[in-house]
Amino acid sequence: MITPAFELSQDPDFLTIIIKIPYARASEFDVYFEGEDFKFYAKPYFLRLTLPGRIVEDGREKASYNTDKGTFTIQLPKEIPGQYFEGLDMLTSLLAPKKLRAAKPLVEEIAASAQLSEEEEEEFDWEIEQTPYKETAESTLQQQYCYGFGNLRSAVFQRLQDELSDVIDIKDPDRVPVDERRRKRLAAEAAKFDPDHYLADFFEDEAIQHVLKYKPWWVDAHKKKMALQEESHQEHDRQTFVVFSEEEREQLRKFKNKSHLLDKRARHHVYLSLIDILLAYCYEICVNEGDKNVESSWNVRKLSATLCWLESFTSIHDVLVSFGRRVLCYPLHRHFRLVTRAIDDAVMILQLGKGAVLKCLLDIHKIFRENDPSYILNDLFITDYCVWIQKTKASSVD
Repeated sequence: MITPAFELSQDPDFLTIIIKIPYARASEFDVYFEGEDFKFYAKPYFLRLTLPGRIVEDGREKASYNTDKGTFTIQLPKEIPGQYFEGLDMLTSLLAPKKLRAAKPLVEEIAASAQLSEEEEEEFDWEIEQTPYKETAESTLQQQYCYGFGNLRSAVFQRLQDELSDVIDIKDPDRVPVDERRRKRLAAEAAKFDPDHYLADFFEDEAIQHVLKYKPWWVDAHKKKMALQEESHQEHDRQTFVVFSEEEREQLRKFKNKSHLLDKRARHHVYLSLIDILLAYCYEICVNEGDKNVESSWNVRKLSATLCWLESFTSIHDVLVSFGRRVLCYPLHRHFRLVTRAIDDAVMILQLGKGAVLKCLLDIHKIFRENDPSYILNDLFITDYCVWIQKTKASSVD
């Protein structure tokens, strides 16, 4: 079965779903919807959505097919007229089945949790293959340290030694604890800092003043949001300030939906690392005025200690200090005004909400995807962030 391209929109009374099925027979299709469940089948396409609100069959539902565009448009009445369905842009999250068997409580949850009754539980497989136990001497055991999204990965770089030096600065991260990573990072930054380069950029800053005039898309979006809030003195959650392109929506549909088992400490680390990555991305967008080049991947990963040193931050102060140090040590333009500009931009993105954060993460994902071997960072961090951010509460990001 093929998952078709789709998009959702809404008005106070209806939810509209547009499904692209260019190679299907419009006369042979099935649609099922009830409550939060929606299913569509037109061979070879199958689409199942878990909606963020309830819909109802009351005779007002409509469906039409555009033969020229190959699109099916379905209008479904909302059970509660006027209710706002949040997260219609979070396509990966909508593809999750409502009821799935819970995964075993390992480091990462493979599917959304669901309570099963005793009758629904599968019987234990007594024929499962077994491996004889082999005792290992303590001297042969080597401790492995974790990294990646939520510190849920380990032993990744053991399999990627050839590409390691081109992606991160820390050597043998599987054997280096967090405290030692930080100590080595600080030493490397101190050794790299060039006072002459810094003073040259400080006094001859024409190029820097030029790039500081550039306004990325989130500046106007943030200005509109703030203006509306000032007019009514309340949040405008229903106003859409972030628009995803068709390429971005296609990328969201390709992600595999999964949940992550994160305790309080891990969630705190994930948020701080997200800010660190956003700061590096904001710097890259500013200095290149929104245009990508061969150095874009290097800028983002080099300025983020999370990506370059697998750093685990414990406070926002440490994140800001780390980012400021790296801007003044590594890139072509080393000016403190670029640090404060990136911080201002990151604040605007976060205030716009998780939709804006997701749009930036998708752009980072594309930058790394098109640069070998930076794709490793997508596997370690960015893909998980793109899926995870869709399921976070808006209040935790805003």
